[in-house]
Amino acid sequence: MKQPKELLKAADIEAMSVTRAVHTLNPNAIRLRKSVGDVVGLTQLGAHIITLMPGHDSSEYHRHLYEEECLYILSGNGEALIDEQVCNVSAGDFLGFPRRGAAHVITNAGSEPLVFLVVGQRLEHDVCDYPHKGVRLYTAGKDEAYTKLKDSD
Repeated sequence: MKQPKELLKAADIEAMSVTRAVHTLNPNAIRLRKSVGDVVGLTQLGAHIITLMPGHDSSEYHRHLYEEECLYILSGNGEALIDEQVCNVSAGDFLGFPRRGAAHVITNAGSEPLVFLVVGQRLEHDVCDYPHKGVRLYTAGKDEAYTKLKDSD
């Protein structure tokens, strides 16, 4: 029987090629990504298995005003900076960030790769604040524009 296109077996995921991505605002945010959601045809949700090598960040410290995202730690140890509070995270931990929620970033503070599943909405329009950089990102489809945050004058 042919395998349904909606099913990715562990061996299929293991065999997937990895995409290396660096966040525009944080050169230390080097992610090794397998976009499992794309393979099964998801268009409204992004679902990615992310690997962070020791010392690297998941992104720039940020919060979405309209999109929601969540992470499930698969292996390794790290730190989550959530609203300026450092929290240790490890395999089996779940983090959820509702829209207009807490600013956050994950850092691999361990000595082994930190691997997690991240799922987020893919809204046509979003606004994302980067408090440590003092900028706001407006997204409309493929168009993006950065502006200075009002309170960072």
